[in-house]
Amino acid sequence: MWYHKGMKIPALALLGLAVFAPGRHPAGPENPPRVSPNDNRRPAGTLRGDTLVLRLEVRTAEWYPEAPDGPHITVEAFGEEGSAPRIPGPLIRARTGTPIRVMLRNTLADSAIHVIGLGTHPVAPADTLHVRPGASAEVTFRAGEPGTYLYRAVIGNNPDGRPSERETAVGAFVIDPEGGSPPDRIFVVSVIAEESGASVRQALGFNGKSWPYTERISMTVGDTARWRIVNGSTRAHPMHLHGFYFRLDAAGDGRSSRTIPPDRRRLGATELMLPWSTRILTWSPDRPGNWLFHCHLTFHVTGEARLDYDDTDHSDHHSPDPAKHMAGLVLGIPVAPRPRESYPRSGEPRRLDLYFHQGGPRGSIPVTYSYVLQNGSIPPAPDSIEVPGSPLVVTQGTATDIVVHNRAREATGVHWHGLELESWSDGVVGWSSRGTTMAPPIVPGDSFTARLTLPRAGTFIYHTHLNDVAQITGGAAGALIVLPPGERFDPSRDHIYLSTWQGRPARLMPPKILVNGDSSSSADRELAAGVNHRFRLINIGAAGQVRYSLRADTALVQWRPRAKDGADLPEPLRTMQPATQIVSVGETYDFDFTAPGPGVYELSVSWLIPQGFRATAPQPWRQRLVVR
Repeated sequence: MWYHKGMKIPALALLGLAVFAPGRHPAGPENPPRVSPNDNRRPAGTLRGDTLVLRLEVRTAEWYPEAPDGPHITVEAFGEEGSAPRIPGPLIRARTGTPIRVMLRNTLADSAIHVIGLGTHPVAPADTLHVRPGASAEVTFRAGEPGTYLYRAVIGNNPDGRPSERETAVGAFVIDPEGGSPPDRIFVVSVIAEESGASVRQALGFNGKSWPYTERISMTVGDTARWRIVNGSTRAHPMHLHGFYFRLDAAGDGRSSRTIPPDRRRLGATELMLPWSTRILTWSPDRPGNWLFHCHLTFHVTGEARLDYDDTDHSDHHSPDPAKHMAGLVLGIPVAPRPRESYPRSGEPRRLDLYFHQGGPRGSIPVTYSYVLQNGSIPPAPDSIEVPGSPLVVTQGTATDIVVHNRAREATGVHWHGLELESWSDGVVGWSSRGTTMAPPIVPGDSFTARLTLPRAGTFIYHTHLNDVAQITGGAAGALIVLPPGERFDPSRDHIYLSTWQGRPARLMPPKILVNGDSSSSADRELAAGVNHRFRLINIGAAGQVRYSLRADTALVQWRPRAKDGADLPEPLRTMQPATQIVSVGETYDFDFTAPGPGVYELSVSWLIPQGFRATAPQPWRQRLVVR
């Protein structure tokens, strides 16, 4: 197990694998009840007159996040009195101004609980309810400002809210405005893990279940989805929607919530959700097929997210069965076509040939993977390697077929991240669909044609969606740039910066960041003064967040935000700001920068250590930009 210096919490937690600190688990009953998953469709409590009355308790229970007869883990969970404990906790939902009375019992024998979020919102940190072992408490308050919130119990003696690594006693708290809210669905992320010697058992769930046992969100083309997403964990989760854009309508930190003004609502394909944060995402599918909504931390959606994961058996990573090569924080979204409608693609397609290669060690990468673009009539040499993969430049509105040829020793599947495309080409092996036929793996010696329609110009990513951890950290990802018709890519003014990891981290060592394939710095880049330069920032590492910063001497310069995830930003968001940006896994950002005059600037990329950890971060990657 990889540990941080001076800490007893394995550093896998830093990478998105939350880990339970030994000695914190309270003793429970000899035969604890079984957790009931909560789909957040039914509010808890009883209305007595104008007052919502809830009788809640925190209990020790057994959580089965996968099959009903599958592996389970002992947890603490909220439940209504007389009913089974639930993960996530019972939904509290009321209209603004409603009096709410909560009677809370702590059934744990030897652990106090510190309940955050049972108060008039926005709630202050001081509004924490402390309940001793075996004791009860009561609190009365009014529902506050409309929004999406959460309530949670910190178990043990850390009411300051620092990471507990047992994020199961968490529930959604929704306050509706006068007149009510449009129809919605609520999805709460729950995380728990236990460390025993060199192994980690972890469970991650949407509404209490882990893929492939999560709910299928069935829709029809033209439906409108309004989702309230609640991150009920101490981990940040970049949430990614395949095939479509969502609109960000509201955002909160768990204690407070704000509705975003209509003229400032941006589109996105990946949304970083910090610990305890909430979002309202609205979207509508215009194409049928099978789609996904998932966390983009690879450790949260592959075998490592399975409660009974066996680190010695990697066969599931290569399986064509999506029930095996994916796990954890994944929602499946089957979208049916409208009756008697078809969805043809028009235009004679342009063809690109992309080759998947596998090589030997490179730095700390034990096995290298690469996507290499054919230039001209001759395919690239079979031993050629590009890390990251070849940048692909295509034209908006031009139908494009990308033929992926597999020359490696194992299968792959390519996801065209952020693109609005047909389901068959989306790249999730065994799940992306054409009617009842599912996309196959691209096996050695075979090829697959991805049919792209490219309705939007912007900055996108392509990357593997099979054996994700090994292939992505090995280099199987690249930038995909879609240009408006008539525009040519000009590398003197258009600058791509793609960050990823170099291999899987070793014991006692954090991952090393690569930017455009370089591990510490890159050769100077010359920029012309007085002209606009476009910076395309991409993060497709296995986990974590990076910070891009542009400085003159030691001071941040100014740049103008342009796009997020390939979608142009609303005009009110395109104002000058200090040139620094956090980019999480699966996100892209575009900025415009005009150097005011000749000089030397520095672009740096640093890996962010999550709050509460004392690891030593690797040295930032740096590049000098010489403006003439």
